[in-house]
Amino acid sequence: MAKKEDRFEVVYKDGSISRSAGNRQILVDKETGVNYLLWKSGYGGGITPLLDSEGKVIITESE
Repeated sequence: MAKKEDRFEVVYKDGSISRSAGNRQILVDKETGVNYLLWKSGYGGGITPLLDSEGKVIITESE
């Protein structure tokens, strides 16, 4: 069986692996191009689409 390709690509990482500092990543959905901000700290975290200054979702065009 062929390995399934990952749908999301991590394009940016920042922060620390320690629980108190948190970790931030920007993910791009390879199918839609939508950019997401993922924040993790300890046992918690959150994810939200990135928006531009007009409130529209940021989309990365595939090459």
